[in-house]
Amino acid sequence: MLVPISWIKDFVDIDVPVELLAERLTLAGLEVAHIQYIGVPQQTVEGIRYPQSDHLVWDREKILLGAVREVKPHPDADRLVLALVDYGGDELEQCVTGAPNLFQFSGKGELNPPIWTPLALEGAEVWDGHSDEPKRMTLKGKKLRGIYNKSMVCSEKELGISDEHEGILLLEHSDNYIPGTPLQDVLGDVVLDIELTPNLARCFSMLGVAREVAALLDKTLRYPSYDYLAEGESIIGQADIDIREPELNPRFTLALLKDTEIQPSPGWMQRRLKLVGQRPINNIVDITNYVMFELGQPLHAYDYDVLVQR
Repeated sequence: MLVPISWIKDFVDIDVPVELLAERLTLAGLEVAHIQYIGVPQQTVEGIRYPQSDHLVWDREKILLGAVREVKPHPDADRLVLALVDYGGDELEQCVTGAPNLFQFSGKGELNPPIWTPLALEGAEVWDGHSDEPKRMTLKGKKLRGIYNKSMVCSEKELGISDEHEGILLLEHSDNYIPGTPLQDVLGDVVLDIELTPNLARCFSMLGVAREVAALLDKTLRYPSYDYLAEGESIIGQADIDIREPELNPRFTLALLKDTEIQPSPGWMQRRLKLVGQRPINNIVDITNYVMFELGQPLHAYDYDVLVQR
């Protein structure tokens, strides 16, 4: 099971190196077979040896959180635009880019709120997004269709997050974002690949693993809130449950959602699902998977219009 440390930290404070935590989990019976690093450096802990990772470490000075303030047309290329990016410097950084998901903003003037995206400055090392084979590259200034360019707004592939390179990584707006924040502090993560045996079913969720971590580190476990708001008329007569083998499934509950709009899930949810190996589908499918991975409670969403009528 893939376990992102950032998700576990929702429930328990972790104040030891991830490598030490992985060792303690393994000795407790939750074998950590592999550690995946996303943008952050691997740490060395005396007496603990995990294979040296060759992942890309995001330079804290050169790979930053950027705020695109304006997108302008390129004066000499229809397939390129100029992104003016605030990275906390004295002036906006101009990036020449062909990212298709920026074209809709071209010529719209100042963007408010801005578009948040990773920015790599000159000298930063990234993955070559146009190479079929894994290959690193160091950004160097050069002219692109007559305009000098020395930085890059980045895709997931260029950052080593995934193979996606259809456009740059666009983050949802947050009032807590500050231009120029090291990207490590925004998207950096570590994912533990834990090989769980059937007798450890209590650990088949983020909360379950967090419970073990809290015990191993002598920390307080923070349980999520289970409060919810149920409004509207009773659904008695609108849906019915028929449990035919109660010895296998003694309890099945349901709720009915009306006027629900199917759309993409929030970016933060999509990122977490990707970290645990799931492909985001839409808000309804994703929330059922999210709750299952977080709490260990299986869920399923049904289309009311196609349920069997009796």
